[in-house]
Amino acid sequence: MGDEWVDRFADHLTVAGRSPHTLAAYRADLALLQDLLQAVPLRDASATDLRKALARLHAQGLGSRSLARRLSSWRSFYHWLQQGLLRDDNPAAGLRPPKRDKLLPKALPVDGAAALLDRIDGDSELDVRDRALFELVYSCGLRLSETVGLNLQDVDFSDQLLRIHGKGGKTRLVPIGAEAALRLRQWLALRQASTDEAALFTGRHGRRLGGRQVEKRLRDWAIKTGADQHVHPHMLRHSFASHLLQSSGDLRAVQELLGHANLSSTQIYTALDFQHLAKVYDNAHPRARKGRKPDDED
Repeated sequence: MGDEWVDRFADHLTVAGRSPHTLAAYRADLALLQDLLQAVPLRDASATDLRKALARLHAQGLGSRSLARRLSSWRSFYHWLQQGLLRDDNPAAGLRPPKRDKLLPKALPVDGAAALLDRIDGDSELDVRDRALFELVYSCGLRLSETVGLNLQDVDFSDQLLRIHGKGGKTRLVPIGAEAALRLRQWLALRQASTDEAALFTGRHGRRLGGRQVEKRLRDWAIKTGADQHVHPHMLRHSFASHLLQSSGDLRAVQELLGHANLSSTQIYTALDFQHLAKVYDNAHPRARKGRKPDDED
């Protein structure tokens, strides 16, 4: 009987103009549900039955995003039954998938960030610009939008500060590291731009550099320098935060430098910091690993 209702639901979706790919996904999600329900007919499943089905999938290791998609399919099916007066309720209506696993931002190791930046080397105008640009992103923890939005007047060499125009129109001042300041001076000595162009970083035609160009240049440099992973501008921002927190332990300071409105946005980096500390502990503490002999101690 379950297959009959699925077929009728699929006919409804076809009339509604859904693609064959979407129909196949709905059918697969409903077939999975019927397997999980076992002897309970698909049409007659209760909210408790569906909750148990979700719990079983979660226990099997299915991620929150996949669970949410399957629950959406089930909800649509039971909504169709309810609209057609084939059920009095939608048992999936009040169910929610587990919260999505909070993905940790990817950060380069300290030596990895240094190796990447040090290998961005060359005498051409674009090479010098790229070194200055990515040194500044890593030195100041810039977002991509903040980077391409920088103007000449935002750089204060006398106090070695950078004025950053962040989210929500908020402005913050961040110190510029010595290496970034050196590379910026080298870039400004070569910078060519239209007379009315105020952008700090410009492209081949003397106009403001765009975000996609920045992403492509960093990707290309990462490939050239032999990086073993895809590197994007936001990874340099994550690396800035993670490395600063590892060295200082000052979460509030990192929050201000990143321009986070809420401390909770910054606290994710404490997980990265803990991972770093855990590795140090595992590698250094004489009792951290099973089977380590006293003779192995330094």
